[in-house]
Amino acid sequence: MKYDICALGNALVDTQFMVSYEFLDSVGLEADQMTLVSAEEQNTITKKLEELGIESISDCGGSATNSLVAASSYGAACHHVCRVSQDDDGVRYLDSLKKANVYHKGYSEEELDLPTGKCLILVTPDAKRTMVSMLGVSAYMNANDLDLEAIANSKIFYIEGYMVTSDENFNAVIKVLDFLKDKNILKALSLSDPGIVNGFRDKFEKIESYGIDMVFGNDDEAQAFSGESELNKAIDFLKQKSFISLITTGSKGCIVVNKNNSNMVSGVNIEPVDTNGAGDMFAGSFMYAYLQNIPLESCAKFSNYAASKIVETFGPRLSLEAVSYTHLTLPTKA
Repeated sequence: MKYDICALGNALVDTQFMVSYEFLDSVGLEADQMTLVSAEEQNTITKKLEELGIESISDCGGSATNSLVAASSYGAACHHVCRVSQDDDGVRYLDSLKKANVYHKGYSEEELDLPTGKCLILVTPDAKRTMVSMLGVSAYMNANDLDLEAIANSKIFYIEGYMVTSDENFNAVIKVLDFLKDKNILKALSLSDPGIVNGFRDKFEKIESYGIDMVFGNDDEAQAFSGESELNKAIDFLKQKSFISLITTGSKGCIVVNKNNSNMVSGVNIEPVDTNGAGDMFAGSFMYAYLQNIPLESCAKFSNYAASKIVETFGPRLSLEAVSYTHLTLPTKA
């Protein structure tokens, strides 16, 4: 089968809560950041949330998953390389991918006594999200879990930046990049989190050395990637790169950087509810639009709009009605 996008990323069951900054302080979390924790540490936070009676929503997640579900909702053929356990969460996860028309080869042949990964997403009143991730078996996804045939039959190979936090995951990424050296497949990378970029800079540089075609990130991630403390200097840094950079800037929109040029594409004026999944929606929508042979700025405008609809929604998924409506804003081909 031919695919538009094949991604490699964490498989995490996302559970999302609305919380106060006081709650974040009480459990020692830094706002608007991703923190890796053990199952025990995550369970402690979950118990406190349950004791407070805070309602939640839950679905299959992970950054790359969200992007693939977004692209698939617009009609892209997508395949996900990820790893879950054969527990209730794993069964639910793969079933959710199937319902979203995202393909996956199934359970790993190697069984480990580890749970499917989980992520607590804590959304504050200003719509910012703080993530608490327990990777579980996802951290042990390795080269044996790859579906190289699916990757070889894709137009874009998308790398979730969080893959650098696990040696097993990172080695799988490198195996794919070695495999793709003589193949005409676009390679896209998400920077994922400024702390991850700063903490694993050598691994990001290794990935970049293979010739990346497209990089997604927000303004903080762009500054971390460039090593600059000001966004305009980070953009100047990205102008020297051979790849296209798509830098989101919140409600302002995004900056498209390509071949020594940068263009600001205005965002959409909305009342924010929840920023979780906005960057993932932007990346998935952009890759879908890009494959329709639409100019970069038009792709960015479409993706800004799609991301704005996510920000108006509690949770990282759009309704079918919202997907249909945003699809109507996609311009005609160049």
